[in-house]
Amino acid sequence: MMIVIDNLLTKGEVAQFRQSLAPDGWADGAASAGTRSIAVKQNLQLGRDNPVAKDFGNRILGKLGRHPLFVSASLAEKIWPPVFNCYRDGGHYGTHSDAALMRLPEAGLTIRSDLSATLFLSEPDEYEGGELVVEEQFGAQQVKLAAGSMVLYPSSSLHQVAPVTRGERICAITWIQSAVADTTARSLLFDLDQSIQSLTAGRAKDDADVDRLIHVYHNLLRRWAQV
Repeated sequence: MMIVIDNLLTKGEVAQFRQSLAPDGWADGAASAGTRSIAVKQNLQLGRDNPVAKDFGNRILGKLGRHPLFVSASLAEKIWPPVFNCYRDGGHYGTHSDAALMRLPEAGLTIRSDLSATLFLSEPDEYEGGELVVEEQFGAQQVKLAAGSMVLYPSSSLHQVAPVTRGERICAITWIQSAVADTTARSLLFDLDQSIQSLTAGRAKDDADVDRLIHVYHNLLRRWAQV
């Protein structure tokens, strides 16, 4: 299941972050790659101790925690601090899969990566190439969103970032441990929750059919959740 969250950040918030970036703040992204991924990863990243990255990362986490579509789609239990990266001059990240378990010793944090997220911080016309390509059940999907928009996709999927042949592609990426680990179960819960929200808008507050659907939703969540 791939979910697009449009306008998580405003254009003003994106511009503020971009203006705060120091040109010399970027470091080789290979330092955070796994033993196999390092051979296919060519990009730049901001260090986790970078003050701009810390501040803006916390702002993104706050936005995610309050966004109804993100909450419904992810059922997030833990979220990895956002990582900021930059692709330019042919930078790319070849086909790879994300690590199943991710550890952040300084924060005492370990998460199981159920969902991956890419938040675009460059407009599509600022660069050529740089598509996020996610291999799904029915073929590869290419994603290139407006600045401020985010895509969620299963961490279990193979994916890549196509080479950037002009300009700069700046993004924030993060990983989510969901309360519901199973992708199919989480997708069913998302569809049911979205239907409940749509039906609730046009019904009385004590509508018995809506109450019954909410009852089913929470009992399925109770069955599948791992907390």
